[in-house]
Amino acid sequence: MSAYRIGIDAGGTKVAYGLFDQENNLVCRRQHPTPAEADGPQFSDLIIENCRALLQEQDLKIEDLSGIGVCMPSFILFDEGYICMTSAMENIRDFAMRDYLTKRLPVPIVLDNDSNCAALAEYRFGAGRGSRHMIYMAASTGVGSGLILNGELFRGSYGWAGETGHMLITPDEGLECGCRNRGCFMSWASGKYIPDRVLQKAASFDTKMDLSKRPDGVALLKACREEDPLAMAVLDEMAHYLGVCVFNIYQMLNVNLFVFGGGLTHFGPLLFDRVRAEFDRYNHIPQPVYFRFAELKQDFGIIGAAELVR
Repeated sequence: MSAYRIGIDAGGTKVAYGLFDQENNLVCRRQHPTPAEADGPQFSDLIIENCRALLQEQDLKIEDLSGIGVCMPSFILFDEGYICMTSAMENIRDFAMRDYLTKRLPVPIVLDNDSNCAALAEYRFGAGRGSRHMIYMAASTGVGSGLILNGELFRGSYGWAGETGHMLITPDEGLECGCRNRGCFMSWASGKYIPDRVLQKAASFDTKMDLSKRPDGVALLKACREEDPLAMAVLDEMAHYLGVCVFNIYQMLNVNLFVFGGGLTHFGPLLFDRVRAEFDRYNHIPQPVYFRFAELKQDFGIIGAAELVR
């Protein structure tokens, strides 16, 4: 039986696919922008189309696969492969995605949260190697966590342990997130809501940012490097809420290794030195707590998704 596997990383910005061989080598990859407005069947049909194209490129058939792993930025009933809600793609909810895919791609399919898959990849092959406990912190279009406790991925009772981005910090105040609450950490500190935060603060600061378009993370980073007052105010706010989020996780689980991955890591020390400073401001017990960046770069999602099959 063949041991080829496909790992799929479906994020709020892009969907990446990786084909892995028997020795766990990445044979080829492809990606496309995330269709943010797609519903469950539409999104699944796109996944099916790209999986078939990936196999065709390598002259393989569906029978050559031992399985497909899919990670989604969703609340997932893990045992059922059922998506309850997807905050970054709000039309994908209440959907039996694994069953839908399996009927059209007749191989074992495992569906899990994207932060869980990233945590698994970094723990086995990246910045968490050799540790007993590790928290993977996704800082990207969304905010979330994957929890490695005593060497095992912890999913909780239903499968969505680690949805720390949807913990509330200002309940009923602030922007409404795709989780249908106002005031969660994701609404304050994720890439998805950068345009809203910039435009909300624009009247209070001088700025050279082009506000005629919705300024995204790329525009914010450029402006921060130029020390634009508006951009720096948004950056400081994001750092504050990320730092508080990490501190709260540390207080609950007492895990001393945090691995940060996702698009916001491109801000580097500009953002994460501030996150560290906010964490240290609230942490009054002088035991070492380690912040590291993910080592597997853009491929940690597809690596972790493929690991689900194993």
